[in-house]
Amino acid sequence: MADTTHGEGRLGPSFPPWLKKTLATVATVAATILGLLFVTFMIGRVMPIDPVLAVIGERATQEQYDQTFIELGLDQPLLVQFWIYVTDVLQGDFGKSIRTGQEVTTDIARVFPATLELATLGTIIGVVLGVPLGVIAAVRRGSWIDQLARFVGLIGYSMPIFWLGLVGLLVFYGILGWVAGPGRLGIFYQGIVEPITGMILIDSALRGEWEVFRNAFSHIILPASLLGYYSLAYISRMTRSFMLEQLGSEYVTTARVKGLSEWQVVWGHAFRNIRIQLVTVIALAYANLLEGSVLTEIIFAWPGLGQYITTSLLANDMNSVLGGTIVIGTIFVGINIFSDLLYRFFDPRSK
Repeated sequence: MADTTHGEGRLGPSFPPWLKKTLATVATVAATILGLLFVTFMIGRVMPIDPVLAVIGERATQEQYDQTFIELGLDQPLLVQFWIYVTDVLQGDFGKSIRTGQEVTTDIARVFPATLELATLGTIIGVVLGVPLGVIAAVRRGSWIDQLARFVGLIGYSMPIFWLGLVGLLVFYGILGWVAGPGRLGIFYQGIVEPITGMILIDSALRGEWEVFRNAFSHIILPASLLGYYSLAYISRMTRSFMLEQLGSEYVTTARVKGLSEWQVVWGHAFRNIRIQLVTVIALAYANLLEGSVLTEIIFAWPGLGQYITTSLLANDMNSVLGGTIVIGTIFVGINIFSDLLYRFFDPRSK
């Protein structure tokens, strides 16, 4: 009897490479999000805070305590509680904030644009200054500008951000008066601009309120510059490392032998080949600023997500803390996925 089964049939159906990569990305994202939800769920269970007393207060009767205990689903098995928690989060329900009395999603939607605006401006400053500094330091290796770039990176890595913030406020606000003080807007400018995106600089520009724009810029430039300096130290150092590797390659020597200008060699050939690595570096720097701007927001009284989580934690408002943590973790995962997509766009070998 003839065997009519082909070799490919015995191995099963073959999927196109793009579909395999998509399925692998989706599986990785799903596993990461599920792990994040599990960690936040366990944090809410192991914290020395009674969720029932946090809702009804310490003066509640035993009957009220038992009723609330059942309403919160705490009488269910742990797996059932986790399933309820996951389904609620996937529906965008983080519960109600004990501190503000509003839904956590409403609070996060109100405070997150401030953090997004601050981190975005800080990343732009870090990229605009850090990338050229790293390239020039690599080209002029061993020169004074290389030593300066390494010194700047060392200070950015070693100095605590809260110390730089306090010194910056003392010098540029207290002594020189070049910038406005803590807060997002001056008291006389609050409530003038109707929110569109929640980011004051963009909203005031769209509304044509340039006085508000200048006041908002005066408030944000100092904390954004500090965050930008923090990211500049990382970006410039990584750019220098990538460029040194490329400048020592044979194709760079060949380009110089052929008579190409130094500008073409550095920016047209060497820098072009480090764009892939830089995309990942910049994306990670941006994600780190989004999740790591807590101290900066506290020092500058910036009403962002970091300050919101910190204040909620001090008030034992675990719904707000866990909701903010999930949002930050999800954004971090999303930025990493976006950087992977850009990586595939810039690198034809990954397509």
